[in-house]
Amino acid sequence: MSKNSVDINSMFSHDLIKKIAVTLGLLLVCRFGSFIPVPGIDSIALESVMERSNAGVLGMFNVLSGGSLGRMSIFALAIVPYITSSIMVQLLTMIYKPLENLKKDGEAGRRRVNQITRMFTVFLAAFQAYGVAVTLQALSNGATPIVVLPPVLFKMTTVLTLVVGTILLMWIGEQITAFGIGNGSSLIIFVGIVSTVPGAALNTLELVRKGVVSYPSILLLLSLIGVMVWIIIFCERAQRRLTVHYPKGNFGPQKLAQPDTNYIPFKINTAGVIPPMFASSVLLFPTTILNFISTQDDGALSFLSYHLGHGKPLYILLYVLLIVFFSFFYTASVFNADETADNLRKHGAYILGKKPGQDTAFYFDYLLTRLGVIGSVYLVFICLIPEMVMSYYSLSFALSGTSFLIVINVILDTVTQIQSHLFNQRYQKLVKKMRIVGRNNKL
Repeated sequence: MSKNSVDINSMFSHDLIKKIAVTLGLLLVCRFGSFIPVPGIDSIALESVMERSNAGVLGMFNVLSGGSLGRMSIFALAIVPYITSSIMVQLLTMIYKPLENLKKDGEAGRRRVNQITRMFTVFLAAFQAYGVAVTLQALSNGATPIVVLPPVLFKMTTVLTLVVGTILLMWIGEQITAFGIGNGSSLIIFVGIVSTVPGAALNTLELVRKGVVSYPSILLLLSLIGVMVWIIIFCERAQRRLTVHYPKGNFGPQKLAQPDTNYIPFKINTAGVIPPMFASSVLLFPTTILNFISTQDDGALSFLSYHLGHGKPLYILLYVLLIVFFSFFYTASVFNADETADNLRKHGAYILGKKPGQDTAFYFDYLLTRLGVIGSVYLVFICLIPEMVMSYYSLSFALSGTSFLIVINVILDTVTQIQSHLFNQRYQKLVKKMRIVGRNNKL
């Protein structure tokens, strides 16, 4: 018993406990800030409007912000502007040569790219904050306005408050990544999504109580969630390991050692959660705008607004096409087949049966295309099934496929980092013991 307690104490060292404490403490700050409202908002009128707009882009971002948008708190924009900025800068590094060279310029170049990302985040946050302020002024709950401050003053305070809130979240995410456990930005979104799950569960139980959803349907829903979780874990962990052969030395035919092998891991879902997030954003923005401006007399606008709603055939078709497109586009952006093949050729490495250089690059493209088909089908299934279930039962946005992907990916990534930290601790202790034994033997 004492031996097990010693092992547990040795595993969870002060360093790991400190990292976990820092992570939990900063995440609590995020949750606390999500309840501090922006000045000049009528919370009752806003709640009513959010209930009507829950199916649009406001509903999606309200989930990602952990309900902050619905309460119009200082963290209403969440970490979304920073993530969008990071993705766009990452894509720009693939197509803009000066930025690509800057990224390759060591630690100084990396810091410069991060600074560009932060500045772009401030610009996006200011733009989105101004759009939120204008939208809130235009909306009203009957005769009750949402905004109770003068227009100019409200716009200034809202933009300033939301931009500062986004910058604070960006800083918290970077501190978690540097001094805590896991990716800070992903954990902030993870906590926001998880915080909406109890409300979604209560809404579902209320539907059961009212007879809208039957008990067999709930059992089927729970079974579907279990199957989806298993599929996501399996596909996110699955890899196509491509064996790479390389010589141990390059000192002439007589001194050349036997070729050694390694592998390049290709994930089934290389693009991660980016395709469904981008696809949802592209579709939900025009849908929400149409809902705001269309009336009973607007035939064309009402038609588009109806058929772009959740569960409708046109929405599903466009959703699937956008997921497939962004899946291939983002995979091609993050993996440079020509550069990888050229690096292998420079180090004398090769793929068995493939010539170094262009032939290897073509093989990489061929392999990524096949994996991309599997990955896009997987993403379509994970995102489409919950979409249809939500539409049929009128369930919460917290049950969306994008939410499932984010939550499970963050859990897997955090567990992996904890395991790596524990492995490094054991390795360092083993090296220390070997040094002590070596010194004792010398004495």
